Amino acid sequence: MQNKTLTRMDLSEIFTRQFMVPQNKAVFLIEAILDEIFINLNHERMLKISCFGTFIIHQKKQRIGRNPKTGEEAVITARKSLSFRPSQLLRDKINRRMASV
Repeated sequence: MQNKTLTRMDLSEIFTRQFMVPQNKAVFLIEAILDEIFINLNHERMLKISCFGTFIIHQKKQRIGRNPKTGEEAVITARKSLSFRPSQLLRDKINRRMASV
């Protein structure tokens, strides 16, 4: 099974084909949706997209890590990480599609 990368251009072509909007308007719509997601994630710790899933930002504290090859200690800086929890509807759709393959 191959991995698929879905690009912004792919999404805009889908919008153009399915909703019969001009390509430039489709690109604008895709950018607006993604910008809204980025803005909300920067201001909140969690973003739920109904029937799709929840993005959760975790704040990681600074800590001491160890290089597994050398055993040397190093400081791992504080950072944010992002996780995604799919909705039950998304899980069901994936499992139905997988079952039919």
